[in-house]
Amino acid sequence: MQGLNALVTGGASGIGEACVRELAARGATVTIVDVDGDATAALAQEIGGTPQILDLLDNEALASLELDCDILVNNAGIQVVSPIEDFPPESFHRILMLMLEAPFLLTRAALPHMYERGFGRIINVSSVHGLRASKHKAAYVAAKHGLEGLSKVIALEGGPHGVTSNCVNPAYVRTPLVDKQVSDQAKANGIAEDEVIESVFMARNAIKRFVEPVEVARLVAWLASREADMATGASYTIDGGFTL
Repeated sequence: MQGLNALVTGGASGIGEACVRELAARGATVTIVDVDGDATAALAQEIGGTPQILDLLDNEALASLELDCDILVNNAGIQVVSPIEDFPPESFHRILMLMLEAPFLLTRAALPHMYERGFGRIINVSSVHGLRASKHKAAYVAAKHGLEGLSKVIALEGGPHGVTSNCVNPAYVRTPLVDKQVSDQAKANGIAEDEVIESVFMARNAIKRFVEPVEVARLVAWLASREADMATGASYTIDGGFTL
């Protein structure tokens, strides 16, 4: 990936950090977008990348962006767990903004450069919840399902210009976001955290463990490479059999 510029949102921790490290290790120059200034700066210094502090909920700022990148990894995400009748409307709006509208605006900003160069990779970190539903996750499931559709439209429009667009669909990944979900699900279901992991998180899995961030990052890196020229418009599960 020498000579390629990558941009990873939510790149200072979790799946995003693993993607940053993997792309950098393969020779890409990586811009790390996150709201955590200290973590972003530290990681950028470590891998020789560029830190960019950007609020992905700032529509006006995103709408005016022009991105000079060859690989865009839309990864940033949050989670709120609640039954629909109690789901805070402001949280629903915030999740849709961050996890669906922001990827649209960033892709919109990146495509002109990609079209001009005749090469580009849009990689959307979706989820098994882009393909299946779970209780108490109305906003997250809605956003990820929307991201799946957006990714396919990008693939159709980008194909003639050498731009591919794909989704990566992990099951539960061992990240701080999932750690918080364990606690939230325990409260929502009135059960212990150990029971949540076994009965909620691993219930659908054939392989009974969390996905590791580096496993997702390796799939992202393959989709970003020239080896994946004919891979577009698809959803790649890495889920231990969750969606079987």
